[in-house]
Amino acid sequence: MSLLFRAKRMAYTAVTKVAGDAVSLFVRIVTAPRAIWAGSLPIAGPRVYFANHTSNADFVLIWTLLPPVLRRRTRPVAALDYWLTSPLRAFFGRDVFRAVLIDRRPEARSEDPVAQMIATLDAGSALIMFPEGKRNTSDAPLLPFKSGLYHLARQRPEIDLIPVWISNLNRVMPKGEIVPVPLICTVTYGAAVRINPDEPKENFLARASAALGALHEPRP
Repeated sequence: MSLLFRAKRMAYTAVTKVAGDAVSLFVRIVTAPRAIWAGSLPIAGPRVYFANHTSNADFVLIWTLLPPVLRRRTRPVAALDYWLTSPLRAFFGRDVFRAVLIDRRPEARSEDPVAQMIATLDAGSALIMFPEGKRNTSDAPLLPFKSGLYHLARQRPEIDLIPVWISNLNRVMPKGEIVPVPLICTVTYGAAVRINPDEPKENFLARASAALGALHEPRP
């Protein structure tokens, strides 16, 4: 590896870190976020944070509230067809957040999404994922979970699955809006969930959904 290549690589790494810090600062200014660790602790190592999904900024808020040393080892699972639509999005999605980019088009996939996530966990990183699969714009607290979380749990049953409830972010950045509305947001990290031996998919997903929904504080 040449000295010039090393210098360029170090410079680019520094740029991505500054960009990530700037995003985190902006999120903190707009949302004044509060983290509540209710049953789990922010520790290093492979784990899965699974959260409710109401805004495109959901994973950014979860990522921001992690200690800096954990942020560098926590990667969101995100849609490839969204984050690679422009050079700027690609820079943030691929290089700043180091997202595990999943192609939502089965006919166009060159990699298995579950295999991508397992490889990330095996490399020692944590994941942020949204088992509802899409933004919830309904009146229900949660949409039915897709099967990805179950397949992860089956293949790595020793991994802690941490439910994370995000409150208020959908009102900070409503769908279709560009300018955020400053509001206080809360992110509650719950107690870890693990799959039981031979637990059926429907039972596990219902239990994981209930663990996440239990963190929800209904608005008055």
